Amino acid sequence: MTATGDTDARLIDVELDETIGRSTPDVEHERAVAIFDLIEENSFRPVNDDGAGPYRLKISLIESRLIFAISRENGDDVVTHILSLTPLRKVVKDYFLICESYYDAIRSSSPSKIEAIDMGRRGLHNEGSQALMDRLNGKIEVDFDTARRLFTLVCVLHWRG
Repeated sequence: MTATGDTDARLIDVELDETIGRSTPDVEHERAVAIFDLIEENSFRPVNDDGAGPYRLKISLIESRLIFAISRENGDDVVTHILSLTPLRKVVKDYFLICESYYDAIRSSSPSKIEAIDMGRRGLHNEGSQALMDRLNGKIEVDFDTARRLFTLVCVLHWRG
């Protein structure tokens, strides 16, 4: 059941289009984990959709645009949204930088420094999640936890390993 209590307002499948490209085995694993986490628990409904979910989401990246092609469980098209990634570019870049610092710190820093960096990492993740929610406003209804999982997936799509 979703955060709204509506068992139909959810994703049951997320597919990455061939436009995403493939990467290293580690990156592919991270993408699979991000998709699994998103499908496992989410609240997702296209705005003004009078039909019933659950939904399938096909994600493509074309130039600096994120394409969300949404269909019903049976494959019938619902809507396609094209979102510019430009408003997310800075927070994604900052998130990658702090993640690098975090992974470096794990190897050699004190627990207090690791914790401080992790707090900053979580803060940036929240900022990116809110920015993505703002981009989806009026297009797709998601709760904050779903926006967090989608932001994770957007980040993993850009990670080249």
